[in-house]
Amino acid sequence: MGILNGNPKEEPLHSGEVFYLWTHLFETKAFLVTLQVLINHTGDHDLKLFLGDLKDNCIKQGAEQVETIIKESGIRMPPAPPDRPNVEQQDIPAGARFYDPEIAAMVLKEVNAGMLLASTIMGISIRKDITELFSTTHTQLADYAAKLLDVNKDKGWIVPPPLMVK
Repeated sequence: MGILNGNPKEEPLHSGEVFYLWTHLFETKAFLVTLQVLINHTGDHDLKLFLGDLKDNCIKQGAEQVETIIKESGIRMPPAPPDRPNVEQQDIPAGARFYDPEIAAMVLKEVNAGMLLASTIMGISIRKDITELFSTTHTQLADYAAKLLDVNKDKGWIVPPPLMVK
């Protein structure tokens, strides 16, 4: 039996998988802290709920799964920034505060970038467990992008490009 047959968790990672898994985890840990900050800045109840759900039920879970693969493979863990404290929005000076439409746009950009990275990792991976993990991640991120689009439309925050009405 060859080295790439059998249980995928027993197969070695190739250099591309190592690079992308490590980089993904590094960037995801930074995004988790960014979400903590953005939740502090958010005044809209629906957006705050969305961000908390995205953080806890998608981003954090995905990071934990990748972290498990990295640890099991004996790869050094990437550094993580420290958690941010919870603060009240009114304690953030107006000139230093992100506003809800800006937050929604920033998060949508990150979610879209996450889908692109998930597709890249699926494309380069030869381990089935990694491909399946990032297929699930891609699907979850697409679902969250659709939910955020609904929030943007409901709140009137979406800024469409010029529309063709002919």
